[in-house]
Amino acid sequence: MISIRRFTLAASSMFALSAGVLLAAPSAQADLVDLSTCNSNALSQPFLPWADPSSYELAPGGTFSGSSWALSGRASLVPGGEPWAVTGTLSRSSLSLPAGSSGTSPQTCVSAAYPTVRFFIGGTGVVAVSVVYDGVAIPSGVAVAGGGWAPSPVAVTASAVTGALNGGTANVSLRLTSLLGSPKVSDVFIDPWGRH
Repeated sequence: MISIRRFTLAASSMFALSAGVLLAAPSAQADLVDLSTCNSNALSQPFLPWADPSSYELAPGGTFSGSSWALSGRASLVPGGEPWAVTGTLSRSSLSLPAGSSGTSPQTCVSAAYPTVRFFIGGTGVVAVSVVYDGVAIPSGVAVAGGGWAPSPVAVTASAVTGALNGGTANVSLRLTSLLGSPKVSDVFIDPWGRH
């Protein structure tokens, strides 16, 4: 158990550092990659009570109110979710991820203006976050569930890289995979800082 904790702490630190570097230099990136946004979805500040003032948009199927995510292993939609109604209404369902299972979102358009993803996590266990681009899963972060519902750490989407490889924008999916325990995920958001 100690080695898993050390791994998740080290991985979280590495991904947080990557996110910091990516977010710290948007003006430098502007000359290299497309910073225009590809979606016109509504923005909100769901993590403001946790000192994150960024504006986010819901990922496709991000409330898990339907069955648009592709589930594998023993992943399933279960009743209940984060209790703060950050989308304007209480979450009716969440994604349950027993160890070894995963959920993959429908594709969404990203550019360098979509650098991070964040969600709410509950239960106990460890969730790996990946961005799937052209059939390849790119590791993006790790979230540890410690009991009650809480915001996840910020995970990097690698949108600058995938966008640059594909002429500025790219269609990607988000994949959440349980590495340990039986965590639950609710309300998945992407941050398009290009529209702040």
